[in-house]
Amino acid sequence: MSASYHPAALTVLYLLAALLGLYLLFIFLAVIPFFQKQFLYAHNIHTLLWNDVNKPEKWGFAPGQVTPFKLTTADEETIYAWHILPLPVYLKNESAVSGQKRGLAEDFPSTESFRLLKDDPEARLVLYFHGNAGHVAQAIRPMSYHALTDTSSYHVVAIDYRGFGHSSGSPSEEGLIEDASALVEWATKVAGIPSSRIVLLGQSLGTAVVSGVAEKYYSKDIEFAGIVLVAGFSDLATMLSEYRIVGVVPVLAPFRYVPWLLRLLHRFVVDKWNSADRLGKIVDKTQTRLRLSLVHAKNDKDIPCTEDDKLFKAAVCAAVGITDDNEFLKWKEERTVRKSEDAFVTTWKSTPNIIVRQELFPYGGHNNIMGYAPVSLAIMRSFDLHGTAYA
Repeated sequence: MSASYHPAALTVLYLLAALLGLYLLFIFLAVIPFFQKQFLYAHNIHTLLWNDVNKPEKWGFAPGQVTPFKLTTADEETIYAWHILPLPVYLKNESAVSGQKRGLAEDFPSTESFRLLKDDPEARLVLYFHGNAGHVAQAIRPMSYHALTDTSSYHVVAIDYRGFGHSSGSPSEEGLIEDASALVEWATKVAGIPSSRIVLLGQSLGTAVVSGVAEKYYSKDIEFAGIVLVAGFSDLATMLSEYRIVGVVPVLAPFRYVPWLLRLLHRFVVDKWNSADRLGKIVDKTQTRLRLSLVHAKNDKDIPCTEDDKLFKAAVCAAVGITDDNEFLKWKEERTVRKSEDAFVTTWKSTPNIIVRQELFPYGGHNNIMGYAPVSLAIMRSFDLHGTAYA
């Protein structure tokens, strides 16, 4: 007698088969470099059709507080950027700033906003590198700029990488690091802000970009006020083994049960983004001063907070000379302050001026954490504004 199935059961089976088919199609396309780039960077997923990023007031900024402008990279790509004035500085100069011509500044150095950055000998600058998808004003990004500039004295410059938003070109690991380098060069040489008054801030994909550009400059003995990595990951292939799209759809997680196949798929990953190795080299290269802060939310459903553990270990392991995993965990626990069941801070100091700090915060998820206190506090610590022990 042939088996019979209830119509509802057949519907479920067909649905599961369809989902499995779509997943396998996704994996097949993902090993092709062109599609892999689309999936990884998601740079074509944006809201520019109905959002004019040259009108920043739409996102709650004061008139003239944000100045859009463009940079040119060493390989001749054009990079779109926002300069956001801190509100306290804006308030003191409101008449001059609000009277500026609005929209994209064709000659940014001639603007009042640029003058307020360049002519201030105490100006502090945060270079902001966002995650994948969208543009400089998409999703939580304007909210995070507000969190940094509404009450502080920090100037913020955020860019869209090549291929994102109004920037030219197509994204790649080498290209994005070149974009970040162009911003650092502009900040130090055009705006005249010494690296000692610059914090590199990255979120998600941006943490990999920051790790790459920081390695480049620290290898030249150019040190920054701080490096702040929020929701970071150790390397792309490892992260994809645990990553879930929108916190739900696994990428390579199912293949963890077939290790040889997972290793094979890792070989197809084009852009490696090995931040763990880069942080280790940064710590090794630092001669005088380093403030490296790792911040992650416990409830991050996109990139698991265990990725920060890997980054912290990679950053300090060579310096402390511990290779055994159990011994390292014991060593780390001795330097950890438990804030709650879902929160801790681990601090390692090589010298009073070389400090690596990892903070797990209970809330904020993958994106909202950017507007939460731990990120702003990490920047304050980078600028040594806390006035207390680095803990």
